[in-house]
Amino acid sequence: MKVYTYSEARQKLTELLDLARTEDVAIRRRGGETFVLRYERATRSPLDIPGIKTKASMKDILDAISEVRDGSRRSKN
Repeated sequence: MKVYTYSEARQKLTELLDLARTEDVAIRRRGGETFVLRYERATRSPLDIPGIKTKASMKDILDAISEVRDGSRRSKN
């Protein structure tokens, strides 16, 4: 792990961000506090799915949802 002073880190921020992709980077302040800069991969939501092309209109989709919901109510009774 490479250690930089606060002043060095300010001057070389772009370089430090690039370096943090491969290793942790420590930044030490004058008072002795040390902070670690670590790369965090972006996570995708499980709900982030590609769309589909369809000729169905909004009304068709809402009618289908309504039909399924009405059918599931009948099956519970």
